[in-house]
Amino acid sequence: MFATASLPLSITEAREVHVSGNLQQAIDAATPGDTLVLTEGTYEGPLVITKPLTILGNSKAKIIGISSGSVIHVTAPDTRLDGLIVTGSGLSLETQDSGIFLDKEATGAIVANNVVTDNLIGIYVSGAQNVHVTSNQISGRQDLRMNERGNGIQIWNAPGAIIEKNDIRYGRDGIFVTTSEQNIFKDNTMRDLRFAIHYMYTNNSEVIGNRSYGNHIGYAIMSSSDLVVEDNLSEQDRDRGLLFNYAVRVVVKRNIVRGGTEKCIFIYNSHDNYFEENLLSDCAIGIHFTAGSEKNTMTRNAFVNNQNQVKYVGTRWLEWSRDGVGNYWSDQVAMDLDRNGVADSIYRPNDLTDRIIWQYPSARLLLNSPAVQILKYAQGNFPALHPGGVVDSAPLMAIPKSLTDGSKL
Repeated sequence: MFATASLPLSITEAREVHVSGNLQQAIDAATPGDTLVLTEGTYEGPLVITKPLTILGNSKAKIIGISSGSVIHVTAPDTRLDGLIVTGSGLSLETQDSGIFLDKEATGAIVANNVVTDNLIGIYVSGAQNVHVTSNQISGRQDLRMNERGNGIQIWNAPGAIIEKNDIRYGRDGIFVTTSEQNIFKDNTMRDLRFAIHYMYTNNSEVIGNRSYGNHIGYAIMSSSDLVVEDNLSEQDRDRGLLFNYAVRVVVKRNIVRGGTEKCIFIYNSHDNYFEENLLSDCAIGIHFTAGSEKNTMTRNAFVNNQNQVKYVGTRWLEWSRDGVGNYWSDQVAMDLDRNGVADSIYRPNDLTDRIIWQYPSARLLLNSPAVQILKYAQGNFPALHPGGVVDSAPLMAIPKSLTDGSKL
């Protein structure tokens, strides 16, 4: 059924145990700290781990649940699950059925190099601190509608969690976190989802170097504060590349949103955020912000080939430059006579006619009429006619060099 290694060991010493039969019996018989090495084959779940163990599958051991509850439930600290194939959870969102469920006692758990497929939720970190989830392949249920699926990785109240280098597909959200802090999401790849990364009520955390392809929304930051969102990619996401809703004190740097997205960035009621060196290209709208989203710093960003660079409906003037450095606008026609890299004239990405069209879409039929052309001419020559909006007083003549290297474009 299972056999211990041939070397004699004291009772207090961790052992290496080779398992080929009933895995739950082997878990129950193991000593805390033991390593269970699974031979190639199929093992029956569900499994419950109540003591610190390392379970190694070498990518050849498949653990199959009974389509009810979670396949592996960990309630012990310092447990490592590595190289397993995990499938067959239940389908109840109420009980959070998962491929791997880490309970609050599973502090310091490591979940690495696993294939977690066809479960409701892939990996759930529920209250466990300092967990490391890395290099897993997670694929959700394709036979369910998107809103019926669970998330690839779900986190609740798990300070210190590091989620990195995972490949996630076909769930509801790739990584969903709520009511947590001090989390790091890094170098994950997510596709065919609703949201790639979804933040709710999570503070003092980092989202760095992730890649989102073909999702409805790339990165949704909601009701969270004091975050770092850097070096992420959103490519061919349908609705939004980056979404900020009630987000405060977020540093947003060197992110790329490109290719067919409705809105590169959407900002709703979010304040005191810092946007620098982001590349926003080929979207219907570069940035749409509303609901009093002010006191946000915008500098050294590049707006390239968006149908509308900025959508802002409001009466206040908002300055989008800092310390004499603004942003690059691909549709700006300007001179730089002193050759300092900053255009000699200010840039206004939206005017009164834009506001009219956004509020009354049918007015688009009048865009080429003489009356509209006269209005645009008057606004260009008499700035006092502008009703407020975004102003870049120091627009850049070229895309910042940090965004033009091969890895960015």
